[in-house]
Amino acid sequence: MGLTYKNAGVDIDAGNRLVKRIEPLVRKTFRSEVIDCPGSFGALFALQSDSYENPVLVSGTDGVGTKLRLAQQLDDHSTIGIDLVAMCVNDIIVQGAEPLFFLDYFATGKLSVEQAEVVVSGIARGCMDAGAALVGGETAEMPGMYAPGEYDLAGFCVGVVERDEVIDGKRISERDVLIGLASSGAHSNGYSLISKIIDTAGSSLDEKLGSETLGNLLLTPTVIYAKVVRQLVKTLDIHGLCHITGGGLLENVPRIIPDNLVARIDTRTWKRAEIFDWLQSTGQIKDEEMYRVFNCGIGMLVVLPGEHADEAIRICRRAGQTAEVVGMVTRSNSGNKIELL
Repeated sequence: MGLTYKNAGVDIDAGNRLVKRIEPLVRKTFRSEVIDCPGSFGALFALQSDSYENPVLVSGTDGVGTKLRLAQQLDDHSTIGIDLVAMCVNDIIVQGAEPLFFLDYFATGKLSVEQAEVVVSGIARGCMDAGAALVGGETAEMPGMYAPGEYDLAGFCVGVVERDEVIDGKRISERDVLIGLASSGAHSNGYSLISKIIDTAGSSLDEKLGSETLGNLLLTPTVIYAKVVRQLVKTLDIHGLCHITGGGLLENVPRIIPDNLVARIDTRTWKRAEIFDWLQSTGQIKDEEMYRVFNCGIGMLVVLPGEHADEAIRICRRAGQTAEVVGMVTRSNSGNKIELL
């Protein structure tokens, strides 16, 4: 009897079953611009030329880092797909872009149709939250590359913005106000340090913090800010947007602040989630390291003229998003672009 691909560890039939299962989920995310073309090798998306005068495409790609290991350890794959979409979408919306479409890459040693379906369900939910169409992806079964039950994820997102509406931080000026949009927790950054803290302290993921277990708190999905940011951009004069992703406040905020200015942020203006206090105290982490690794409660920073601050907060709260004035842009005398008070 000759060898087959299945003998080598790749089950084509399982891949086909997965495609059939996720097709209804994918179709729910479609926008009117998606051209339905069954059997095609690439996704077709018709950018409506009469909707834009001078459109610029904005793209981003990312993964969810070692948060994947936590999802696999807890055997809870229901929200990791939301994280994947959030990490890509939150990066492109800070340019003022409207998310258009998303693609994912799922790689595993041996395909579990049930597991992959749960992951893709989360991706589809994330796309619907972002207003982006899930137009395609790739499922790769690679025997020997991953341990049983393990998989890897990556995503790719494309959005569009009018050229004269691109937000690049160049209009940020002295006396602009900083508004912080609350995070839902650690989002998808710093999980290698989180794992080290848990291992070093000998903590259990079943340990209770308030009414939730440590594991559940750490799996809380990343907030997708696309819709509330879209409302802010369409309504107000936004000078800058900053996704507080890997590198925390200390590394990300300076990326958008012009030379000779400094973002002065008062960390007493918001209440950070209990998980950050637990991480800092359990790991004996210094303040500077906390703000360099984690978002510490602020997932998105909005920079705008002070006279628009109250309306921005009202828009956020009407959308169910907690937001607070957390600081101001002033002249820098030190050359630093961020100061935490």
